[in-house]
Amino acid sequence: MSTRTTRTTTVGTADSASAAESDRTLLVAGGPVYTQGPAGCVEALAVRGERVVHAGSVAEARAVLGRVDDEVDLAGRTVLPGFTDAHCHPVMYGQNLAWADLRPEVVGDLDAMVATLVGFAAGLRADTPIRGFGYEHRRLAEGRHPYARDLDRVATDREVYVMNASGHGGVVNTHTLRKYGITAGTPDPIGGRIGRFADGTPNGELWDGACDLLTGPDGVKIANHGPNFHLDDPEDEMRGHLLRAQETFLAAGVTTIGDAQVSRRELETYLRGRDAGDLKLRVSAYLTSALLDTALDLGLSRSLGDDRFRIQGVKLYADGTLGGWTAYFPEGYAVDCCHHGQLYHDPAEYADLVLRAHRAGLQTATHAQSPYAIGMVLDAVEKAQADTPRADPRHRIEHCGLPTDDEIARMRDLGVHACLQPQHHLRTGDGTLTALGDLGHRYNPTGLLKAAGTAFALSSDAPVAPPAPFEAVAAAATRRTVLGTLLGTPEMRLPLADGLLAHGVGGARALHREHAVGTLRPGLLADFVVLATDPYTVRDPAAFARLGVEETWIGGTRAWRA
Repeated sequence: MSTRTTRTTTVGTADSASAAESDRTLLVAGGPVYTQGPAGCVEALAVRGERVVHAGSVAEARAVLGRVDDEVDLAGRTVLPGFTDAHCHPVMYGQNLAWADLRPEVVGDLDAMVATLVGFAAGLRADTPIRGFGYEHRRLAEGRHPYARDLDRVATDREVYVMNASGHGGVVNTHTLRKYGITAGTPDPIGGRIGRFADGTPNGELWDGACDLLTGPDGVKIANHGPNFHLDDPEDEMRGHLLRAQETFLAAGVTTIGDAQVSRRELETYLRGRDAGDLKLRVSAYLTSALLDTALDLGLSRSLGDDRFRIQGVKLYADGTLGGWTAYFPEGYAVDCCHHGQLYHDPAEYADLVLRAHRAGLQTATHAQSPYAIGMVLDAVEKAQADTPRADPRHRIEHCGLPTDDEIARMRDLGVHACLQPQHHLRTGDGTLTALGDLGHRYNPTGLLKAAGTAFALSSDAPVAPPAPFEAVAAAATRRTVLGTLLGTPEMRLPLADGLLAHGVGGARALHREHAVGTLRPGLLADFVVLATDPYTVRDPAAFARLGVEETWIGGTRAWRA
């Protein structure tokens, strides 16, 4: 590839420099350019400033531009629109990347977990908490969560915390329990659970709202509005977390993200990054519903922000996770009929939250996995729309793991968008089958949503899975788990080409941003990726999953290069 620059620069005022930048032209040609829009695959892309002005032949593009300041010669490589990741947690992801890596690929048993944490701690200051992320207890040799006493083997004089791969909680050592006053007499906080031995003594587990106990008196509190993973760090470290995550998203070709649980920690980090010029990704933020009252008191109505950062809506929770066996099944789990999972709110309380957000003109995005929880969301949306009719409110269901056929049709009729993560069934599908029996075979039935005409997007839920659009698309196409289990029936699979759209313009629509990103059409932002291989020529899903990005461009400017 060669990028030929013909522009000259003169010293002038900031205004004149800004005007010159907005008039800068770029021609991208020399390989297939998939617009994912009405133009289909074209020869060339013409860009002026940050936006596409033409997609068509090379001659047409040159004619539209008049002059060409910069030119990208693809030399046979391929261009796609930048990927959207409509459901992820970038600040949390960047923080977790700075912790010890406890994924099943790295840690197979508790001894290995302890050894990994001890080795990680050797590079820390003596007073720094020791934290790790990504363990899956059912894939540990012991088949259980660690206990506080297991983590005491790592340290007894400072905090040790290992977060489960679900992000909904984890385990601390005895020092941490003592530091935060967590005893047999400590009641379970609202929306949370303290793990206990048979005699009531805390065993080290803290789940969902119980993690409020770890953030201290001035920290973020979530209560029954979801898991609390908002552990704060000094400002410079928070900046590092954002930049670390951003680099990973850009390397995966992701240019627009939806942060699916924003507290003041995330909001402050994004705004500081934007003001400093660090923020390259386009971010749509969904405030935790714990902040709904605050948002309404401030008069927040509809989205607020610009093309770089905006507050888009509110994130809510109906039930728990499939991977953690906390999704809600009133009839019980196949593996244990007395185990039901959890609801974060009773249906009436939840419906009131949705109604208040809806009346204010805010989009809602609700975590719901089980058929019961998905139905609860649809009932609330239907009630809110009947109370206050709105044109295209586009409420979302996050994960939407096990929708029934009737619920898929209701979603279509209500204009509700589903946001699914195929990498979940790739990594935890076997555990879901163990927990739920045959029902687990319906996990993430993207093919059924496509056939029904129900709008949906693919995303990563990073850090639960890494941002890897090609892996996600391949997982939706094959529906095979990491252990080789084939889930469901052929009609539940999603063709690779449809998966690419779902991880692009599908995500843009879920974010209410299809007017700006997701396709390469005139008037839209020039966010695109350059690939060495044309993905539409790759038929083998395993090879497709391994495809990589060579360059990522945002607003007509290269933001990342391999």
